[in-house]
Amino acid sequence: MAAEDDRAPSPSPVLPRAPRRPVRRDRHGVTDTDDYAWMRDPDDPDLRGYLAAERAWYDAHAARWSGLAADLEREAAARTPASADSVEWPAAGGPYLIRMPAGAENPQLIRVRAGEADQVLLDAEQVAAATGFADIGDRVVSPDGRLLAWSADTTGAENYRLRVRDTAAGADLADVIERTCPGLAWGAGSDWLLYLVPDELHRPWQVWRHIVGTPASDDVLVMAEPDARFELELRASRSGEQAVVTAQSRDTTEVTLIPLDRPGRDPVLVEPRRRGVEYRADHLAGPDGGELYLVTDDGEAEFRLMRAPVRAPGRASWRPVDCPAVAPARAGTRLLGCDVFEGHLLLTLRRDGGPMLAITDTGGGAVREVTPQFPAGDIRVEHAEDYRRGSVIIAEESLTEPLAWSELDLASGQRRLLKRAEVPGYDPGAYRTERTAVRAGDGTAIPVTLAYREGTPLDGTAPCLLYGYGAYEACSDPEFSASLPALLDRGVVYAIGHIRGGGEGGRRWWQQGRLRAKPTTFSDFIAVADGLAGTVPANTATDGAAVVDGGRIVSRGLSAGGLLQGAVFSLAPQRWRAVVAEVPFVDCVTTMLDPSIPLTINEWDEWGDPRDPSDFAVLRSYSPYDNPPPGPRPALLVTGTVHDPRVLIHEPAKWVARLRDTGPGTDGPRLLFRAELGAGAHTGPSGRFAQLAYEAEVQAFILSAMGLAGPAAGIPERTATDPAGPAAAGPPPLGR
Repeated sequence: MAAEDDRAPSPSPVLPRAPRRPVRRDRHGVTDTDDYAWMRDPDDPDLRGYLAAERAWYDAHAARWSGLAADLEREAAARTPASADSVEWPAAGGPYLIRMPAGAENPQLIRVRAGEADQVLLDAEQVAAATGFADIGDRVVSPDGRLLAWSADTTGAENYRLRVRDTAAGADLADVIERTCPGLAWGAGSDWLLYLVPDELHRPWQVWRHIVGTPASDDVLVMAEPDARFELELRASRSGEQAVVTAQSRDTTEVTLIPLDRPGRDPVLVEPRRRGVEYRADHLAGPDGGELYLVTDDGEAEFRLMRAPVRAPGRASWRPVDCPAVAPARAGTRLLGCDVFEGHLLLTLRRDGGPMLAITDTGGGAVREVTPQFPAGDIRVEHAEDYRRGSVIIAEESLTEPLAWSELDLASGQRRLLKRAEVPGYDPGAYRTERTAVRAGDGTAIPVTLAYREGTPLDGTAPCLLYGYGAYEACSDPEFSASLPALLDRGVVYAIGHIRGGGEGGRRWWQQGRLRAKPTTFSDFIAVADGLAGTVPANTATDGAAVVDGGRIVSRGLSAGGLLQGAVFSLAPQRWRAVVAEVPFVDCVTTMLDPSIPLTINEWDEWGDPRDPSDFAVLRSYSPYDNPPPGPRPALLVTGTVHDPRVLIHEPAKWVARLRDTGPGTDGPRLLFRAELGAGAHTGPSGRFAQLAYEAEVQAFILSAMGLAGPAAGIPERTATDPAGPAAAGPPPLGR
């Protein structure tokens, strides 16, 4: 069945055309003409008109597969319980859980009370009532359980309003702090708290102290980070004795401690920052202030574990913790974090490309390693609020196995299943997931996670949706989605390429795909597609045998993964049946030359600084806006949102406008720009059903491009015929 993206919709909308206002720029001896630099002004009426025209064009053409999208949404909704509770977790005044009420878009924070009705502490549905959007930033209960500090963004612009709620009365106090970032720490007496404030570019840069019951105008600035390359992270140590403030750039950190026993105590610097050295700290309570456990790459590229007394925390006092589970004793293992408990350490690791945990005593011995229970699965610490409890709650899932929560005993290393997420009508046994690998051009084995319905042939005949990210040392670990089975049931093989620039292979994996090595990310992704298609004989882990149909590979990515899609769209347009680039970072050179854009300055350490001629040359070589592909192009779906502070909407708008100008093949219905003009965030709408509807739209584009507009396995045909149409599917980014 041919893809139906060539059908003319009715009625036919007007093809969007953005005004061209040429601006010539000379940079390092290279002259460029930018016809759409004017889009940088969000208040330009021509921009608003152009975005509205593109959305109308998208809506008109998306109507061709609206019936298919409705089927996909219905199938995902049928796998979504009407109401659901998360696992309960212990904390002060608790236990607590997250509840999704029947029919609601947004969840509630619930306090479970033995012998009494559960108490709703926070209802995100009410928060979203005014705008239809709610992103809860913080929801932290005070140490005595009496108060809840909570914050919310109601537009998608990541501006969070902080409130304090009396949990007994269920009402907010008069305390209101209008503009904050997620991250706070309660004082030990529950009568004051620390919070983060962003600068005008949304960078968390100040820590303030608020006394409960006083106006925000009386709040006190505790510390600030003047270097725009760094942003602040704030949390309370699990021991409850220290607030830990981490100033972080892409490869350098500095930790400051703020004692929580009384307000006004001076911050304590652990160790001054040194360029290219990272360290993070957690606290073990004890005499003389206790000890710090530090995870650092000082002297060990894949990080090691050290300790130091709080009374003398500087580098001269750091001592190695000899642990056989991590470097230097264990090569090839990336130490990501160390959670400290009374009598135990819980380490988060990556080994052989996959996640795992390890429990040790406070000396690093008596190691119990805990690996994922599901094939090609994820494992992570979900709830670990209680310092003295002796157990934590971990979460496990895979692309085909729904979320399972277990209690992990820190003494024995044994886990006990507490709860599995309900997925009505879903049988995990009908699906398969596995990890394979494809070799890149330099011989490096690139891990690939596959998911497919049992019986789907892996012989080169099945279509494939290939997802990628590859930036910030972030890992694309598998997550279960109620929407994914709709693709698998239609014979699609879903693949995640764990390409360099991410962190699946440890710190080296990131280093080999950042800065001037960034093009490796793109060549890795193309190599994964070629390897799965069997077009690189003798250079793949599959010995050259095709796994999927190379003529029906659709690629997808979001944000930095959207940059990936833009780059491979230009580098290998013939490889893709279609491409989906969600909120893509695609005007790389211009954005990285503009320090007034959020994230630019502190991401020079990720992408490079184009004021440097060598960095400029590399950035310009792959920037999608600067490299529209010649010749035939695949179908392309682009998204953007006007409130996005991470990838400003002018980036995808400029790219789409230029692609329409340069053709061929993407100046009509094969190029669609889904511009979100109302409330919406970097990763899309906030409500669960709104997310299902959005995902169904994208999946309908994918399936139509693949020529799979029919029903899923075991699901009857629609009674009314529905025209379908063209092409694509990811984790939230760090940064862009």
